[in-house]
Amino acid sequence: MSRMEGIYELSPDDLLYFDNFSGYSTGLPFDAEDAAPCNTEASGLNNYFIIILYTLVFLLSLLGNALVMFVILHNRLNRSVTDIYLLNLAMADLLFALSLPIWSASRVKGWIFGTSLCKFVSLLKEVNFYSGILLLACISIDRYLAIVHATRALTQKRHWVKFICTGIWGLSLLLSVPILHFRETVKSADYLVCYDNMGSSTEKGRLILRILSQSFGFALPLMVMLFCYGCTLHTLFQAHMGQKHRAMRVIFAVVLVFLLCWLPYNLVLITDTLMRTKMIEETCSRRNTIDQAMNVTEVLGFLHSCLNPIIYAFIGQKFRFSFFKILAARGMISKEFLARHSKPSVHGSSSGNTSTTF
Repeated sequence: MSRMEGIYELSPDDLLYFDNFSGYSTGLPFDAEDAAPCNTEASGLNNYFIIILYTLVFLLSLLGNALVMFVILHNRLNRSVTDIYLLNLAMADLLFALSLPIWSASRVKGWIFGTSLCKFVSLLKEVNFYSGILLLACISIDRYLAIVHATRALTQKRHWVKFICTGIWGLSLLLSVPILHFRETVKSADYLVCYDNMGSSTEKGRLILRILSQSFGFALPLMVMLFCYGCTLHTLFQAHMGQKHRAMRVIFAVVLVFLLCWLPYNLVLITDTLMRTKMIEETCSRRNTIDQAMNVTEVLGFLHSCLNPIIYAFIGQKFRFSFFKILAARGMISKEFLARHSKPSVHGSSSGNTSTTF
C-alpha cells in the first residue's frame, strides 16, 4: 500500500480480494496467501436505484425524526422516561440520515470527498448503530423494572435518565474511535473509496473491530432485550394487564423493526467473520454470495433511520394526539377535529407521567 498526495493506494495484493461495495463496507480484506482469486459478481442492486432509495429515506427521516423530536420536546410536562430514550433515538437516526446524500453520491462517483469527511460520516454511522441498539436495550430494562418488578423509584428520577443517555452517547463514541482513527480515502484501481487503513495489521485489526462491533454493538444488547421483553410479556399475560399490553405495542414495534432491519446484516457479518477465520470453508461461490448478501442487507439497515416516526404515526395514539394538539393550538386544525381524536387513557409510563409517544 502506497501513499500519494494524502491518499492511500492499495497494492495488487490488497486489491486481489477487495470487497465490491460502495466504499462504506466494513468488510475485511481477504488473505490471498493460500487462495486463488475469485471473479467478483455484481452486487445485485442497481446503484441508481439505491440513490433514489437513499434520497427517499433521507427526506422521510429528516421530516419524521425532526417531527418526533419537536413533539416530545414540546410536551415537557407529559414526557416519560421512555420518551427521553426515544428522543435520543430520533436524534441518532436524524444525524445518520444527514450522511445519506454523501453515501449516495459515492455510489456513482466513488469517494471524492476526502479523508476528513470520510471519517466524519463513518463516525455518524457507527454512533447511530451503537446508540440505537443501546437505547433500545435501556428501554427494555425500563419496561422490565416498571412492569415485572413494579419499580418506579429508580426510573422516576429524571437526572438518572439524563446520565444514562449521556453515558450511551459517550460509549457509542468510544466504540467508534477505531473507525475514526483508521478510516481514510483509499485508491482502489481507478476509483477512490472510504476504507480502513491499518497497514500491515489490516486483517487482524479489522477482525478485532468486527468482533467488537458484533459483541458490544449487537449481541449483548440483543440478549438484554430478549430477556427483558420475554419477562415483561410473561408478566403482562399472567396478570391480564390488557391496557398496559396495548400501551407496549409501540415499543415492541420499534424493537421488531430494528431487528428486521439490522439482524440480517449482522447475521451476514457473523457468517463472513466465521469464513475469514477459517471456521467455515471459503469458496468463490460462498464469497460472492456473502458479498451480495452484505450489500443488500446493508441497504436494509440504512432504511431503519426513517421507520420509527412512521411507527409512531400509525400505532402511537398518544403521539398523534400530541401532534394534533400542537396544530390546534396554532389554529392549523379545528377543535372539533381534535375532539374526534380525544386523548387515550394513560397507562404504562414508568415515571408516572403521561407518555407522549404511546
